[in-house]
Amino acid sequence: MAIKPRRKPTVLRKPTHFPAENVAERWDARHLLGHTEFDEYRFVSCDFSGADFSRLRFTDCLFEHCNLSSAKLAGTALQNVAFADCKLLGLQFTACRDMLFGVHFDQCQLRYASFAGRVMPGTRFVGCTLEEADFADADLSAAVFQGCALAGATFQNTRLAEADFRSATGFVIDPERNVITGAHFTLSGLLGVVAKYNLVVE
Repeated sequence: MAIKPRRKPTVLRKPTHFPAENVAERWDARHLLGHTEFDEYRFVSCDFSGADFSRLRFTDCLFEHCNLSSAKLAGTALQNVAFADCKLLGLQFTACRDMLFGVHFDQCQLRYASFAGRVMPGTRFVGCTLEEADFADADLSAAVFQGCALAGATFQNTRLAEADFRSATGFVIDPERNVITGAHFTLSGLLGVVAKYNLVVE
């Protein structure tokens, strides 16, 4: 029986439509009280550091210039949510709800963030700092790491088929412990793939 080719992941479109009444500026954790879900919200310059997002649902939302560092994401639903110029240090995305999980990141600080076990094919990371981030057991097939810093990031049993690392820096990926079929690298970037072999590339 012929094996069907694996379908390319569907890339979500970033949310761009936000009703005027759904633009929240300079909110903090107190403004979340009494809410259970946010649809088509745009959050601008909000300080949610350490806030409890547990069991909240965000659909087609955008966070711009926000600080969510160390926020609690237990059971949080992030369904097509974009983050732009945000501080997201140490966020445990692995704790989010699985259903319809979809995120986009542009120019974000994601040091020590965890995506362990997340299924997120086609996700785009653009200009992000992902040092010490955890991608163990995640599905990042066809993901794009455009201009991202990945020093110390963990890739262990990670699906990276067709992922794009051509402009990423600092990554070390063991080809024996990850799926990298069809992944894109520059010649210099391949040093991060063969580092364990102690090869001399001249």
